[in-house]
Amino acid sequence: MAQHKKVDVPSSKIREGIAEQLKSYGYIKNYTVVDDGKQGVMRLYLRYNEKGQSAITHIERLSKPSCRQYVKASQVPPVLSGYGLLVLSTNQGILSGEQAKEKNVGGELLCRIW
Repeated sequence: MAQHKKVDVPSSKIREGIAEQLKSYGYIKNYTVVDDGKQGVMRLYLRYNEKGQSAITHIERLSKPSCRQYVKASQVPPVLSGYGLLVLSTNQGILSGEQAKEKNVGGELLCRIW
């Protein structure tokens, strides 16, 4: 929302998986992981339209350490009737809701984005 070109966040495997889903669905331009000798830093290059509006208008964390949310493959909910992105952590890696339905796997709901 601050109209930054890039954002730096600490790196982890889950964050890299979420960034890969955001990139494949066009919510960010690209991301890179820089090794700083510790945890590593992931740099996200944000995407804006020609009017300067962010591609990500809303991001919501669903599962929390105090209240985990799991779904079966048949119960994966749509986001904004298919216009948003749901990210799940499955036994086959970090997948979008559509990919989880195609592969017939359920998992932990991480976040939804539109």
